Amino acid sequence: MTDRYAVFGHPIAHSKSPLIHAAFAAQTGQDMVYEAMLAPLDGFAAAVTAFRDAGGRGCNVTVPFKEQAYALCAPSERAREAGAVNTLSFADGRMLGDNTDGAGLVADLTANLGVGLAGRQVLLMGAGGAARGVVGPLLRAGVAGMVIVNRTPDKAVALAAGFSGLGADVLGCGYHDAQGTFDLVINATAASLAGEAPPLAPTVFAPGALAYDMMYGRDTPFLAFARAAGARTADGLGMLVEQAAEAFLIWRGVRPLTAPVLQRLRAG
Repeated sequence: MTDRYAVFGHPIAHSKSPLIHAAFAAQTGQDMVYEAMLAPLDGFAAAVTAFRDAGGRGCNVTVPFKEQAYALCAPSERAREAGAVNTLSFADGRMLGDNTDGAGLVADLTANLGVGLAGRQVLLMGAGGAARGVVGPLLRAGVAGMVIVNRTPDKAVALAAGFSGLGADVLGCGYHDAQGTFDLVINATAASLAGEAPPLAPTVFAPGALAYDMMYGRDTPFLAFARAAGARTADGLGMLVEQAAEAFLIWRGVRPLTAPVLQRLRAG
């Protein structure tokens, strides 16, 4: 029987995850299908449970459900650290949760974009599920310091406090309280979905800085703003492919090659 997987989100029509996992399955000879499923904003848990009960083997979780997914499952160490889940596996009636976002981001930055993270200063925008999944992996990759900014400063402060023991200097604050310049500025907010640019000063970008938007498939206001400020830019398509490969490994026990899939997606 063909194994079923899915990605749940709201919105979800833009997702390239079904194309990515279809390519991974063809590459590795796996008998599986993967579909995009729109979950009601007030019905995520019911939608995922119904998918599992109908024979689904696992699913990815995207905006805005990653923290709800965490509450549903038995989380891995990575998921516990993030307080958010983007990968669910179903086994023996249980839901097992993991978070592959951070591994995907670090792989995209280092392997695909050639960005050395050791000693870098990072500005991370957002304190929700997308941001939570990447803080620990970035710190372990050797960044020298990180400032987390959020429209609700208390959330940024709380998130930073949770990672204070990993060696680097981590600070949480509001946008207008961020001081200094940064080598890497990451947008982990949903502002790009709404066509909004975050309220940053153009002076946050250090010479040669990279501006990275986790959104993909469009030239976002944040990326346009960053280019105007002289920064290099990258969208989150590589992160999407790399985190998907990590999820595929969890589900199927084999790691697919990401470079040909990313190249195909970039070519349109």
